[in-house]
Order: sequence, then C-alpha cells, then structure tokens
Amino acid sequence: MGEPSLSFLTAHEAQDLMSRGSLSSVELTRAALERVESVEPRIHSFLCVTADLALKDAGAADARRRSGESRGPLDGIPVGVKDNISTAGVQTTAGSKILAGYIPPYDAHVVERLRAAGAVMVGKCNLDEFAMGSSNENSAYGPVRNPWDTSRVPGGSSGGPAAAVASGEAVTSLGSDTGGSIRQPAALCGIVGMKPTYGLVSRYGLIAFASSLDQIGPFARDVLDCASTLDVIAGHDPRDSTAVDRPAPELASGLTGRNGEIKALRLGVPKEYLVAGIEPGVRAAFDAAVSTLRGLGAVVEECSLPLTDQALAVYYILAPSEASANLARFDGFKYGHSSKEAATAWDTMDLTRAEGFGAEVKRRILLGGYALSAGYYDAYYKKAQQVRTLIRREFAEAFRKFDALITPTSPTVAFKLGARTQDPLSMYLSDVCTIPVNIGGLPGISVPGGFSEGLPVGLQVIGPQFGDLTVLKVAHAYEQTTEWHKKHPPL
Repeated sequence: MGEPSLSFLTAHEAQDLMSRGSLSSVELTRAALERVESVEPRIHSFLCVTADLALKDAGAADARRRSGESRGPLDGIPVGVKDNISTAGVQTTAGSKILAGYIPPYDAHVVERLRAAGAVMVGKCNLDEFAMGSSNENSAYGPVRNPWDTSRVPGGSSGGPAAAVASGEAVTSLGSDTGGSIRQPAALCGIVGMKPTYGLVSRYGLIAFASSLDQIGPFARDVLDCASTLDVIAGHDPRDSTAVDRPAPELASGLTGRNGEIKALRLGVPKEYLVAGIEPGVRAAFDAAVSTLRGLGAVVEECSLPLTDQALAVYYILAPSEASANLARFDGFKYGHSSKEAATAWDTMDLTRAEGFGAEVKRRILLGGYALSAGYYDAYYKKAQQVRTLIRREFAEAFRKFDALITPTSPTVAFKLGARTQDPLSMYLSDVCTIPVNIGGLPGISVPGGFSEGLPVGLQVIGPQFGDLTVLKVAHAYEQTTEWHKKHPPL
C-alpha cells in the first residue's frame, strides 16, 4: 500500500510536493489506487474503478508539469465522481439496476471541466439509487460503510464520494445535493462538503432526481480544496437552462487565511435547528463551535426561522413529484434495462420498472404521482410551492440582518446500518437541518466540527444566494482555528 501520508494529502499539499519534484501525479494516483484495493472490501465507495484511464491521465499531468504547462490546482489530482454524473465511455448506473451496463456517450459539464483542469478520475462512486436516501443503503449494488466505523452508515445519498475522500481513496470528489446529500455525508464522514448556490454549477449530465433542488458540489479534506474544486466546476453552461449567466466567482483566491477574516461578521443561529431530537454530543460540539467563532470576532446571535418545521413536508411533496416526472423516461425502450418477460409495450414498461427500480424509488414515485394527480394537485403540490416561496422569503429576511447562518449539519452522528431502513420517516428526519437550504436555493457547507462518541460531527454554514464566498470564509476561518479536519479514520 502507498505511504499513509500520501493517502491523506490535500490537493494543495500534493501540488506543492509535485511543483518541487518530490512527488509525481503517477505516484499519487498509484497510492490512491492501492488504497482503493486495500479498503474497498470494507467500505464499498466505488461502483467502478478506472485504473488504466487514471494512470494514463496522471502521466499526461506529469508531462505537462515538466513542460511548465500545469493546468491549476486539480491537475494530476485523483478524484472520485458520483455515479449519477455522466462520464463518456464509463458506466454510469445512478446506483440502480435499471441502468446496469449503461455507458453514456457524453460527459457531464462538470466532468468536462474536471478533464480540462487535468483532474485524474479514479472511478465512479456508490450512491443511494437515483440519489434517493440519507444513508447509502438504497444502492442496488450494496451499501457504503462509514470509514470511522464500518458498522455504521456514511450518510447519503453521496455516501460513496464522501467515504472515498474520508478513507484516502480520492483527494477530492463530486457529489449531488438534493436535500442534504453532500453536506450530511460530509458531516458523518468527517470531511468538508458544499452545496453551492442553485444554478452556480451546471446540472447538464446529472441524472435528474428533482430538477429544482438538485445541485452538484465538491467533497474535500479542507475548505481550500473545496473552494478550488468549486472554482473548476462553476460557471455558466448554455445547455442547462437553470445555470445562471454570470461570471464564475473566484473562491479559492478569496480565502486569505488572515486572522480577523470574519471579524464583525454577523452570524445567526436559528433556534428551530436545535431540534428536540438533536443528540447531546452533537449539541455540545455545536455550542463549542459557536464559542470558537465568537472568539474569532464574529457576532453570533440567536434568530428564528419559524417555517423551518414545514420544510420537511414541502420537500417530500416537491422532490417526489419532480422525481415521478423525471423517472418516467426509464420505460424499457430508450436505454438501460428492458424486461425480457413482457408481451406488450405496456407490459414492457410495467415489468421493466418493477424489476429495475428499488423500493425507495418506487415509494417516491408513488408519493409524487399521488401529489400531482387530479383532485390532489392543489391540496399538495400547489400548496407546497406556496410554502416554498414563504420559506425563501423568510431566509431573505434573515439575511438582511445576518451575513450567514450556522447550524448543526445533522442532528445525530452516523447511525448503525439497518437502524432506520424499516422506518422511512425516521430516515427522512436525518436531513431536517439541510433540506431548507435546497428549498431556498442557497449555498451551504459542512465542515468537521468535533466528535461525539468517537464519531464526526458537522458544522453547517448557510449563506444568501451567491454568498458562496462568505460561506467558505466562515468555514475556512473556523477550520484554521481547529484540528478536526486533520483527523482521519483508523482504517
């Protein structure tokens, strides 16, 4: 196996070593691949490992570096990509049997950006089927396990890319966040994960779950790498009608690391996020994080977002409704699995979906179909959209007073595998602190914020629309004062 130190380098540390000739991208990539071979039997972060392609791309990165043509902070850096993001020539399953063997003919916009930046894709990462889940137990190919305790979940739906970074199999990775699916697994795995402002990163090539909520974002070992990765993938894409047409922000260069960077920033603590079900250890870690931010000069005050308790209900009407429409394309005719037992076209659709979709996907399609049906549309879907507007206004009003909001990322640490699979409502409550951010289209980041019972706790920072740099600055200032992000699981 590669040197342990190589397995847990940040991208900027690796770039420093490569620029001095002390390390090559091929060496770093071999270390990542050896780490994958070593820990995958216990973690199952990857559904597909692209070793030959990775070593070829790493060699090209080294050649560029020798000729003085390095492409920036991700050039030659091993990355993982969630398997609901299209990769030309590489299987993309969305964690579902219905897409087993599907090879996309094109790259997602973010993969195009990664390739242009010289990043080295190690493989495609495991996920809850079609990104529907909070524990990564819904994958048709088996669950991911938490690197800190393999009897526990890594969070979901991006448990694979989160666990890959946490366990040293990739330096950074990409996930998707519909209701917390980047931030919650980042918290449970003890790494950094960010959901950018909706529209900042193109969704072209992302297999859709809920189009008005889905957003691609990065995982990393520290905030600087998170910002650098977001710099690479952000920017307008005319192929995505929801991508905002504005200059991409320069985020990494905005993190100065100077003392006093957040001095006098006003940070709000919404009291509704400190919910009754929050574990005592998580609450203690959050209170300590608040004290740390106060010590850095931030002004931290309690505030109220009364509609927070409506967000979960809004989400579980809107997201399944959009999913029921998006997943209608999987009919057994266009691509993916097609039933061999069908006698008619209608049988083909019915049997293909019965065979190909898992239980959670079927549950959400049924919920969405019901909410959109005649006689119920006004009572459910229309009402949820109206409340969504009110939640957005409530956030906007809060940001008139505060520069950012801080909350726990998850009310609990990682729970045991199987503990919530028979109780969907309990599972859905895992995302109670993250879902409102998606409803508002806001940027949010989770950074390591301590430990409880020996397991990681996440601190969430939420900003106004396009306040991504402010969110990163608060997270970076906190990170520079603590050591939580430097701790790694004892695999």
